[in-house]
Amino acid sequence: MPAPSYVHGIGTTPLLGETIGQNLRRTVERWGDREALVVLSQGYRATWREFWEQTTRVARGLLALGVRKGDRVGLWSPNRFEWVVTQYAVARVGAILVNLNPAYKTAELEYALNQSGTEVLLFARGFRQTNYRQILDEVRPRCPALRLALMLESDWEALGAGGEDVSEATLAEREASLQFDDPINIQYTSGTTGFPKGATLSHHSVLNNGFFVGEALRLGPEDRVCVPVPFYHCFGMVMGNLACSSHGSTLVIPGEAFEPLAVMRAVGAERCTALYGVPTMFIAELDHPRFGEFDFSTLRTGIMAGSPCPIEVMKQVQSRMNMREVTICYGMTETSPVSTQSAVDDPLDKRVTTVGRVHPHVEVKVIDPATGAVVPRGSPGELCTRGYSVMLGYWNNPEATRQAIDEAGWMHTGDLATLDEEGYVKIVGRIKDLIIRGGENVYPREVEEFLHTHPVISEAQVIGVPSEKYGEEVMAWVKLKPGTTVTHEELTRYCTGRISTFKIPRYWKIVEEFPMTVTGKVQKFRMREVSVVELGLEAVASIRTA
Repeated sequence: MPAPSYVHGIGTTPLLGETIGQNLRRTVERWGDREALVVLSQGYRATWREFWEQTTRVARGLLALGVRKGDRVGLWSPNRFEWVVTQYAVARVGAILVNLNPAYKTAELEYALNQSGTEVLLFARGFRQTNYRQILDEVRPRCPALRLALMLESDWEALGAGGEDVSEATLAEREASLQFDDPINIQYTSGTTGFPKGATLSHHSVLNNGFFVGEALRLGPEDRVCVPVPFYHCFGMVMGNLACSSHGSTLVIPGEAFEPLAVMRAVGAERCTALYGVPTMFIAELDHPRFGEFDFSTLRTGIMAGSPCPIEVMKQVQSRMNMREVTICYGMTETSPVSTQSAVDDPLDKRVTTVGRVHPHVEVKVIDPATGAVVPRGSPGELCTRGYSVMLGYWNNPEATRQAIDEAGWMHTGDLATLDEEGYVKIVGRIKDLIIRGGENVYPREVEEFLHTHPVISEAQVIGVPSEKYGEEVMAWVKLKPGTTVTHEELTRYCTGRISTFKIPRYWKIVEEFPMTVTGKVQKFRMREVSVVELGLEAVASIRTA
């Protein structure tokens, strides 16, 4: 009889029982003269000792502004050195950092500020074509809790100078009053259905998660980690910033937002040993016409996460980018974020077909979504996680918290997965993304992996669209490699005889880009909306949802 789909990450290294500030202080004591942070777009460089002094200055500035323990401090900015300094300064005064998506517009900003009760906001002048000051001026009259807003470009120096009247002893007294289980961060989920929910995370959850991500990468003070993913998301601020600060590694930031040329330049010029990104970022780098000009010889490891990684892309990252020890991470904002990760020395097939094994001090189980019973090893079901990494809850939303975290403390991810006999987890889809075509279950991830074997397909995304006859039909959006062409008929012929007939896409759409979030995640719900309209399936869709 197969073993149950349950595993517990037994770690030989204990959890860190300290706050973010305490951990940063230890790093400064050990590696104070080593480079801590490099932001190429701003010409900024700081050692760990200099970085500590800057966080001290801003922390004292926040105290001078009357920021109390538990107050919410919003941060609305693309990737800049001020973002990183603020992250640690806010943690050191015991306030709660509210991460605001750089892509927010009026309604989204207003909602997040009010739902979190943000009292102090630090914001950039703007991002791309968006003027933050203009948006803030419009929403501020409707945000009664917001008492102070400071623009980084004009108020940053004044913020630090304002703390000169606050003694270091006062800051030390505040830091001594903090506990590692205190809430430290609110991150809003994507909100693909309904309003976004604010996942509330603690010192303990994010610091330990960043630390164990770094342990899996075998990071040390000699490593230089290129992080082009946004800070407002866990990928940037936890897996990037906290993984580096807990290991004394140098954090290298190419620019305010992802741009493949800037990333490749940063890797070569800064002799980076690790590179992060979502699959679409690595694809953009690999497909860039100037890829061959850059030196990737110093790369050793890195992380590909955020969305399913195509096997063929993973192979190219390992070979063409020299990232032999690249790892895959899986998780969600609500779990701080990583629950499973592949090891740098895992067999190739495990690193390209799974999301690794459970992290230390974390539990994972796979259950039947209908009954809640643990399924046998190898059987698909909903992935659930439990442990230090699970959020404290959704901010001011106890009902949503109860729906996500059950009475036994398990976080229900909504992802469909299998757990094999060796403990490797494979994500096979989302419960809501599962396509049921005429009674047959179609897992989009499986079809996507197959389509990536086609010689001209650079990236593929598979969705279900309404069908009167079958309930749902399979549709594929595909992005082609530069300079190539293919017809819908040729794609169908390629699939015929290679995958089951019911899995072959009924509809094809060749695109140059996919609808994306700012973190690089593909918005499949938006793809469905567009496809339903373009295919004239509105009537069928209305029948199915009635």
